[in-house]
Amino acid sequence: ANVEIGTVYPTDDIRGALYVDAMLGKHFALLGSTGTGKSTSAALILHKICDLAPEGHIIMVDPHGEYSAAFKDNGKLFDVNNLNLPYWLMNFREHCEVFVQSKGDAKQMDCDILAKCLLAAKAKNQASAGVAKLTVDSPVPYLLSDLTGILQNEMGKLDKSTNSAPYQRLKSKIDEIKADPRFSFMFSGMLVGDTMAAFLSKIFRLPAEGKPISIIDVSAMPSEVTPTVVSVLSRLVFDYAIWARNEPQRPMLLVCEEAHRYIPNDDVAEESSVRDILSRIAKEGRKYGVSLGLITQRPSDLAEGVLSQCGTILSMRLNNDRDQAFVKAAMPEGARGFLDSIPALRNREVICCGEGVAIPIRVSLDTLAEERRPASEDPVFSDLWREHGGEEEIIQRVIKRWRSQGR
Repeated sequence: ANVEIGTVYPTDDIRGALYVDAMLGKHFALLGSTGTGKSTSAALILHKICDLAPEGHIIMVDPHGEYSAAFKDNGKLFDVNNLNLPYWLMNFREHCEVFVQSKGDAKQMDCDILAKCLLAAKAKNQASAGVAKLTVDSPVPYLLSDLTGILQNEMGKLDKSTNSAPYQRLKSKIDEIKADPRFSFMFSGMLVGDTMAAFLSKIFRLPAEGKPISIIDVSAMPSEVTPTVVSVLSRLVFDYAIWARNEPQRPMLLVCEEAHRYIPNDDVAEESSVRDILSRIAKEGRKYGVSLGLITQRPSDLAEGVLSQCGTILSMRLNNDRDQAFVKAAMPEGARGFLDSIPALRNREVICCGEGVAIPIRVSLDTLAEERRPASEDPVFSDLWREHGGEEEIIQRVIKRWRSQGR
Protein backbone atom coordinates (compact mmCIF):
# COMPACT_ATOMS: atom_id res chain seq x y z
CA ALA A 1 0.00 0.00 0.00
CA ASN A 2 1.45 3.37 -0.93
CA VAL A 3 0.48 7.00 -1.48
CA GLU A 4 1.97 9.10 -4.29
CA ILE A 5 2.97 12.53 -3.06
CA GLY A 6 4.88 14.08 -5.98
CA THR A 7 7.52 13.65 -8.65
CA VAL A 8 11.11 12.60 -8.04
CA TYR A 9 13.51 15.50 -8.60
CA PRO A 10 14.73 16.35 -11.27
CA THR A 11 12.27 14.39 -13.47
CA ASP A 12 8.70 15.42 -14.38
CA ASP A 13 7.15 11.98 -14.77
CA ILE A 14 8.66 9.56 -12.23
CA ARG A 15 6.29 9.45 -9.25
CA GLY A 16 7.57 9.51 -5.68
CA ALA A 17 5.53 7.49 -3.17
CA LEU A 18 5.55 6.56 0.50
CA TYR A 19 4.84 3.04 1.82
CA VAL A 20 1.95 3.66 4.20
CA ASP A 21 2.39 0.65 6.50
CA ALA A 22 6.14 1.08 6.97
CA MET A 23 5.80 4.84 7.46
CA LEU A 24 3.00 4.65 10.03
CA GLY A 25 4.22 1.48 11.73
CA LYS A 26 7.50 3.05 12.78
CA HIS A 27 6.47 6.72 13.24
CA PHE A 28 7.43 9.62 10.99
CA ALA A 29 8.65 13.20 11.34
CA LEU A 30 8.06 16.11 8.96
CA LEU A 31 10.64 18.85 9.45
CA GLY A 32 11.14 22.22 7.80
CA SER A 33 11.71 25.89 8.59
CA THR A 34 8.69 28.15 8.77
CA GLY A 35 7.28 29.08 5.36
CA THR A 36 8.64 26.09 3.41
CA GLY A 37 5.19 24.55 2.93
CA LYS A 38 5.15 22.22 5.95
CA SER A 39 1.44 22.54 6.78
CA THR A 40 0.40 22.04 3.17
CA SER A 41 2.69 19.00 2.84
CA ALA A 42 1.22 17.54 6.04
CA ALA A 43 -2.28 18.14 4.69
CA LEU A 44 -1.32 16.54 1.35
CA ILE A 45 0.05 13.38 3.01
CA LEU A 46 -2.91 13.09 5.40
CA HIS A 47 -5.43 13.64 2.58
CA LYS A 48 -3.79 10.87 0.56
CA ILE A 49 -3.88 8.51 3.57
CA CYS A 50 -7.54 9.41 4.22
CA ASP A 51 -8.41 8.71 0.55
CA LEU A 52 -6.63 5.37 0.80
CA ALA A 53 -8.26 4.43 4.13
CA PRO A 54 -11.63 6.16 4.60
CA GLU A 55 -12.22 4.03 7.73
CA GLY A 56 -8.93 5.05 9.40
CA HIS A 57 -8.42 6.58 12.83
CA ILE A 58 -6.28 9.75 12.82
CA ILE A 59 -6.14 12.32 15.61
CA MET A 60 -4.42 15.61 14.88
CA VAL A 61 -3.48 18.23 17.47
CA ASP A 62 -3.62 21.60 15.72
CA PRO A 63 -2.24 24.51 17.80
CA HIS A 64 -3.00 27.28 15.28
CA GLY A 65 -6.44 26.35 14.01
CA GLU A 66 -5.22 26.13 10.40
CA TYR A 67 -6.20 22.56 9.48
CA SER A 68 -9.96 22.85 9.98
CA ALA A 69 -10.12 24.57 6.58
CA ALA A 70 -8.36 21.62 4.93
CA PHE A 71 -10.43 18.73 6.34
CA LYS A 72 -13.99 20.11 6.23
CA ASP A 73 -15.23 17.25 4.02
CA ASN A 74 -13.37 14.20 5.33
CA GLY A 75 -12.74 15.06 8.98
CA LYS A 76 -14.44 15.98 12.24
CA LEU A 77 -13.41 19.32 13.71
CA PHE A 78 -13.25 19.91 17.46
CA ASP A 79 -12.48 23.13 19.30
CA VAL A 80 -13.43 24.71 22.64
CA ASN A 81 -17.10 24.90 21.59
CA ASN A 82 -17.69 21.21 20.93
CA LEU A 83 -14.78 19.23 22.42
CA ASN A 84 -16.44 18.75 25.86
CA LEU A 85 -13.43 16.97 27.35
CA PRO A 86 -14.51 15.69 30.78
CA TYR A 87 -12.08 16.75 33.55
CA TRP A 88 -12.36 13.36 35.28
CA LEU A 89 -10.52 11.69 32.38
CA MET A 90 -7.31 13.27 33.69
CA ASN A 91 -4.99 10.99 35.66
CA PHE A 92 -3.54 12.07 38.99
CA ARG A 93 -0.43 13.66 37.50
CA GLU A 94 -2.51 15.82 35.14
CA HIS A 95 -4.77 16.82 38.06
CA CYS A 96 -1.65 18.01 39.89
CA GLU A 97 -0.55 20.06 36.87
CA VAL A 98 -3.87 21.88 36.75
CA PHE A 99 -4.74 22.25 40.44
CA VAL A 100 -1.37 22.46 42.26
CA GLN A 101 0.38 25.80 41.87
CA SER A 102 3.01 25.62 44.62
CA LYS A 103 6.66 24.69 44.17
CA GLY A 104 9.26 22.72 46.14
CA ASP A 105 8.31 20.97 49.39
CA ALA A 106 4.87 22.56 49.51
CA LYS A 107 4.08 20.99 46.14
CA GLN A 108 4.58 17.46 47.47
CA MET A 109 2.32 18.22 50.42
CA ASP A 110 -0.40 19.66 48.18
CA CYS A 111 -0.21 16.62 45.89
CA ASP A 112 -0.58 14.21 48.83
CA ILE A 113 -3.63 16.07 50.10
CA LEU A 114 -5.14 16.19 46.60
CA ALA A 115 -4.59 12.43 46.16
CA LYS A 116 -6.43 11.63 49.38
CA CYS A 117 -9.40 13.91 48.68
CA LEU A 118 -9.61 12.91 45.00
CA LEU A 119 -9.85 9.25 45.93
CA ALA A 120 -12.64 10.04 48.38
CA ALA A 121 -14.53 12.08 45.77
CA LYS A 122 -14.25 9.26 43.23
CA ALA A 123 -15.33 6.69 45.83
CA LYS A 124 -18.61 8.59 46.22
CA ASN A 125 -19.52 7.88 42.60
CA GLN A 126 -17.81 4.52 42.39
CA ALA A 127 -20.95 2.41 42.72
CA SER A 128 -22.56 3.94 39.62
CA ALA A 129 -19.45 3.30 37.49
CA GLY A 130 -19.23 -0.33 38.60
CA VAL A 131 -15.49 -0.27 39.39
CA ALA A 132 -14.25 -2.81 41.93
CA LYS A 133 -10.75 -1.50 42.75
CA LEU A 134 -10.55 2.26 42.63
CA THR A 135 -7.25 4.11 42.23
CA VAL A 136 -6.50 7.79 42.01
CA ASP A 137 -5.85 7.35 38.25
CA SER A 138 -9.15 5.57 37.42
CA PRO A 139 -11.21 7.56 34.90
CA VAL A 140 -14.34 7.57 37.07
CA PRO A 141 -16.75 10.53 37.03
CA TYR A 142 -16.83 12.65 40.18
CA LEU A 143 -18.23 16.07 41.07
CA LEU A 144 -15.86 19.01 41.53
CA SER A 145 -18.21 20.19 44.29
CA ASP A 146 -17.65 16.84 46.06
CA LEU A 147 -13.89 17.42 45.83
CA THR A 148 -14.08 20.93 47.30
CA GLY A 149 -16.52 19.70 49.98
CA ILE A 150 -14.11 16.92 51.03
CA LEU A 151 -11.21 19.40 51.06
CA GLN A 152 -13.32 21.65 53.32
CA ASN A 153 -14.11 18.77 55.71
CA GLU A 154 -10.48 17.61 55.87
CA MET A 155 -9.39 21.17 56.55
CA GLY A 156 -11.72 21.33 59.55
CA LYS A 157 -10.30 18.18 61.15
CA LEU A 158 -8.09 18.67 64.20
CA ASP A 159 -5.85 15.63 63.64
CA LYS A 160 -4.49 16.76 60.27
CA SER A 161 -0.71 16.80 59.93
CA THR A 162 -0.35 20.27 58.38
CA ASN A 163 -1.90 23.68 58.84
CA SER A 164 -4.86 24.78 56.71
CA ALA A 165 -2.87 26.60 54.01
CA PRO A 166 -2.52 23.72 51.48
CA TYR A 167 -6.25 22.89 51.70
CA GLN A 168 -7.10 26.55 51.22
CA ARG A 169 -4.74 26.82 48.21
CA LEU A 170 -6.25 23.77 46.48
CA LYS A 171 -9.82 24.75 47.21
CA SER A 172 -9.42 28.31 45.94
CA LYS A 173 -7.68 27.09 42.76
CA ILE A 174 -10.48 24.58 42.01
CA ASP A 175 -13.14 27.23 42.64
CA GLU A 176 -11.29 29.68 40.42
CA ILE A 177 -11.11 27.18 37.51
CA LYS A 178 -14.81 26.26 37.95
CA ALA A 179 -15.80 29.90 37.75
CA ASP A 180 -13.56 30.80 34.79
CA PRO A 181 -15.54 30.62 31.51
CA ARG A 182 -12.36 29.94 29.50
CA PHE A 183 -12.16 26.51 31.13
CA SER A 184 -15.79 25.58 30.56
CA PHE A 185 -14.92 23.21 27.67
CA MET A 186 -13.34 20.94 30.29
CA PHE A 187 -14.48 21.90 33.79
CA SER A 188 -18.19 22.54 33.37
CA GLY A 189 -20.85 20.97 35.58
CA MET A 190 -22.44 19.47 32.46
CA LEU A 191 -19.59 16.97 32.00
CA VAL A 192 -20.19 14.85 35.09
CA GLY A 193 -22.26 12.12 33.42
CA ASP A 194 -20.42 8.98 32.36
CA THR A 195 -19.83 10.01 28.73
CA MET A 196 -16.52 8.17 28.29
CA ALA A 197 -17.74 5.75 25.59
CA ALA A 198 -19.33 8.52 23.52
CA PHE A 199 -16.29 10.76 23.91
CA LEU A 200 -13.80 8.07 22.85
CA SER A 201 -15.86 7.02 19.84
CA LYS A 202 -16.18 10.59 18.54
CA ILE A 203 -12.50 11.51 19.08
CA PHE A 204 -11.02 8.22 17.84
CA ARG A 205 -13.47 7.99 14.90
CA LEU A 206 -14.77 4.56 15.94
CA PRO A 207 -16.67 4.03 13.62
CA ALA A 208 -15.13 6.51 11.17
CA GLU A 209 -18.17 6.85 8.86
CA GLY A 210 -15.97 8.10 6.03
CA LYS A 211 -14.43 10.87 8.18
CA PRO A 212 -11.23 9.22 9.39
CA ILE A 213 -9.50 12.26 10.91
CA SER A 214 -10.29 14.33 14.03
CA ILE A 215 -8.77 17.81 14.01
CA ILE A 216 -8.47 19.06 17.59
CA ASP A 217 -7.98 22.81 17.48
CA VAL A 218 -6.34 23.88 20.74
CA SER A 219 -5.65 27.47 19.64
CA ALA A 220 -8.46 29.06 21.67
CA MET A 221 -7.71 27.14 24.87
CA PRO A 222 -6.03 28.93 27.79
CA SER A 223 -2.29 28.42 27.42
CA GLU A 224 -1.82 27.07 30.96
CA VAL A 225 -4.11 24.10 30.30
CA THR A 226 -3.16 23.35 26.65
CA PRO A 227 -0.29 20.95 27.47
CA THR A 228 -2.58 19.09 29.87
CA VAL A 229 -5.29 18.76 27.19
CA VAL A 230 -2.75 17.39 24.69
CA SER A 231 -1.45 15.07 27.40
CA VAL A 232 -4.96 13.73 28.17
CA LEU A 233 -5.73 13.12 24.49
CA SER A 234 -2.39 11.41 23.80
CA ARG A 235 -2.68 9.28 26.92
CA LEU A 236 -6.24 8.25 26.03
CA VAL A 237 -4.97 7.02 22.66
CA PHE A 238 -2.19 5.02 24.31
CA ASP A 239 -4.27 3.68 27.22
CA TYR A 240 -7.07 2.67 24.86
CA ALA A 241 -4.56 0.72 22.77
CA ILE A 242 -3.16 -1.01 25.87
CA TRP A 243 -6.56 -2.07 27.25
CA ALA A 244 -7.81 -3.15 23.80
CA ARG A 245 -5.11 -5.78 23.36
CA ASN A 246 -7.53 -8.74 22.99
CA GLU A 247 -10.04 -6.91 20.79
CA PRO A 248 -9.97 -6.66 16.98
CA GLN A 249 -7.10 -4.26 16.26
CA ARG A 250 -7.84 -0.63 15.38
CA PRO A 251 -4.44 1.07 14.99
CA MET A 252 -4.39 4.85 15.43
CA LEU A 253 -2.23 7.68 14.17
CA LEU A 254 -1.57 10.66 16.44
CA VAL A 255 -0.23 13.69 14.55
CA CYS A 256 1.35 16.44 16.62
CA GLU A 257 1.87 19.80 14.91
CA GLU A 258 4.49 22.13 16.51
CA ALA A 259 5.84 19.08 18.36
CA HIS A 260 8.74 21.01 19.91
CA ARG A 261 6.20 22.74 22.17
CA TYR A 262 5.17 19.45 23.77
CA ILE A 263 8.36 17.34 23.66
CA PRO A 264 11.12 19.86 24.32
CA ASN A 265 14.67 18.62 24.86
CA ASP A 266 16.19 18.16 28.30
CA ASP A 267 17.84 21.59 28.47
CA VAL A 268 14.58 23.54 28.53
CA ALA A 269 12.12 21.03 29.94
CA GLU A 270 10.83 20.62 33.42
CA GLU A 271 8.96 17.37 34.04
CA SER A 272 5.65 17.43 32.20
CA SER A 273 3.12 14.70 31.61
CA VAL A 274 2.67 15.50 27.90
CA ARG A 275 6.40 15.11 27.24
CA ASP A 276 6.47 11.77 29.03
CA ILE A 277 3.45 10.29 27.26
CA LEU A 278 4.59 11.39 23.78
CA SER A 279 8.10 10.03 24.43
CA ARG A 280 6.52 6.80 25.60
CA ILE A 281 4.37 6.53 22.46
CA ALA A 282 7.50 7.14 20.37
CA LYS A 283 9.33 4.31 22.16
CA GLU A 284 6.57 1.75 22.70
CA GLY A 285 3.61 2.78 20.55
CA ARG A 286 4.43 0.41 17.68
CA LYS A 287 3.72 -2.68 19.82
CA TYR A 288 0.21 -1.45 20.59
CA GLY A 289 -0.66 -0.10 17.15
CA VAL A 290 -0.23 3.60 17.98
CA SER A 291 1.68 5.63 15.42
CA LEU A 292 3.13 9.08 16.00
CA GLY A 293 3.57 11.79 13.39
CA LEU A 294 5.65 14.78 14.46
CA ILE A 295 5.64 18.07 12.57
CA THR A 296 8.14 20.68 13.72
CA GLN A 297 10.24 23.57 12.47
CA ARG A 298 12.90 23.19 15.19
CA PRO A 299 14.19 19.62 15.30
CA SER A 300 17.03 20.76 17.57
CA ASP A 301 14.46 21.73 20.25
CA LEU A 302 12.88 18.25 20.19
CA ALA A 303 13.84 15.67 22.80
CA GLU A 304 16.66 13.75 21.16
CA GLY A 305 15.33 10.24 21.79
CA VAL A 306 12.04 11.04 20.08
CA LEU A 307 13.43 12.10 16.70
CA SER A 308 15.66 9.02 16.57
CA GLN A 309 12.56 6.81 17.08
CA CYS A 310 10.99 8.14 13.88
CA GLY A 311 11.56 5.55 11.16
CA THR A 312 10.72 7.87 8.27
CA ILE A 313 12.08 11.40 8.10
CA LEU A 314 10.65 13.90 5.62
CA SER A 315 12.87 16.95 5.64
CA MET A 316 12.05 20.23 3.91
CA ARG A 317 14.40 23.21 3.86
CA LEU A 318 16.13 23.89 7.19
CA ASN A 319 18.03 27.16 7.48
CA ASN A 320 19.64 26.66 10.87
CA ASP A 321 22.96 24.78 11.26
CA ARG A 322 21.95 23.15 14.55
CA ASP A 323 18.74 21.82 13.03
CA GLN A 324 20.64 20.42 10.05
CA ALA A 325 23.08 18.66 12.39
CA PHE A 326 20.18 17.08 14.29
CA VAL A 327 18.59 15.76 11.13
CA LYS A 328 21.97 14.45 10.00
CA ALA A 329 22.29 12.47 13.21
CA ALA A 330 18.78 11.00 12.86
CA MET A 331 19.03 10.08 9.15
CA PRO A 332 20.22 6.64 8.02
CA GLU A 333 23.71 6.30 6.51
CA GLY A 334 22.58 6.03 2.88
CA ALA A 335 20.88 9.41 2.92
CA ARG A 336 23.88 11.45 4.06
CA GLY A 337 24.63 12.64 0.53
CA PHE A 338 21.27 14.40 0.34
CA LEU A 339 21.95 16.44 3.43
CA ASP A 340 24.06 19.03 1.66
CA SER A 341 21.00 20.00 -0.34
CA ILE A 342 18.72 20.59 2.69
CA PRO A 343 19.54 24.33 2.93
CA ALA A 344 19.03 24.67 -0.84
CA LEU A 345 15.62 22.98 -1.20
CA ARG A 346 12.90 25.05 -2.80
CA ASN A 347 9.46 25.43 -1.25
CA ARG A 348 7.32 22.28 -1.58
CA GLU A 349 10.42 20.07 -2.01
CA VAL A 350 11.09 17.35 0.49
CA ILE A 351 13.80 14.74 1.06
CA CYS A 352 12.29 11.42 2.15
CA CYS A 353 14.40 8.74 3.75
CA GLY A 354 13.96 5.82 6.11
CA GLU A 355 11.41 3.01 6.33
CA GLY A 356 8.69 4.68 4.28
CA VAL A 357 10.66 4.76 1.01
CA ALA A 358 12.64 2.13 -0.90
CA ILE A 359 15.63 4.45 -1.37
CA PRO A 360 16.16 8.05 -0.21
CA ILE A 361 14.52 10.41 -2.71
CA ARG A 362 14.05 14.12 -3.24
CA VAL A 363 10.45 14.85 -4.22
CA SER A 364 8.71 17.91 -5.63
CA LEU A 365 5.31 17.73 -3.98
CA ASP A 366 2.03 17.79 -5.87
CA THR A 367 -0.11 20.91 -5.78
CA LEU A 368 -3.00 20.50 -3.36
CA ALA A 369 -6.44 21.69 -4.45
CA GLU A 370 -7.36 25.08 -2.95
CA GLU A 371 -10.23 23.76 -0.79
CA ARG A 372 -8.02 21.04 0.75
CA ARG A 373 -5.27 23.40 1.90
CA PRO A 374 -4.77 24.56 5.49
CA ALA A 375 -5.29 28.24 6.28
CA SER A 376 -1.59 29.07 6.47
CA GLU A 377 -0.93 31.12 3.33
CA ASP A 378 1.74 33.83 3.43
CA PRO A 379 0.19 37.32 3.26
CA VAL A 380 0.93 39.28 0.06
CA PHE A 381 2.06 42.53 1.63
CA SER A 382 2.36 44.55 -1.58
CA ASP A 383 -1.29 43.89 -2.51
CA LEU A 384 -2.88 43.87 0.94
CA TRP A 385 -1.28 47.15 1.95
CA ARG A 386 -3.05 48.89 -0.93
CA GLU A 387 -6.49 47.94 0.44
CA HIS A 388 -8.37 50.14 2.86
CA GLY A 389 -11.90 50.84 4.10
CA GLY A 390 -14.06 49.31 6.83
CA GLU A 391 -11.32 49.42 9.48
CA GLU A 392 -13.69 50.59 12.25
CA GLU A 393 -15.97 47.58 11.78
CA ILE A 394 -12.96 45.24 11.64
CA ILE A 395 -11.70 46.55 14.99
CA GLN A 396 -15.17 46.28 16.58
CA ARG A 397 -15.55 42.64 15.45
CA VAL A 398 -12.04 41.72 16.56
CA ILE A 399 -12.54 43.24 20.02
CA LYS A 400 -15.84 41.39 20.38
CA ARG A 401 -14.16 38.04 19.60
CA TRP A 402 -11.16 38.91 21.76
CA ARG A 403 -13.34 39.65 24.77
CA SER A 404 -15.47 36.55 24.40
CA GLN A 405 -12.28 34.43 23.94
CA GLY A 406 -13.59 32.68 20.83
CA ARG A 407 -16.87 31.51 22.35
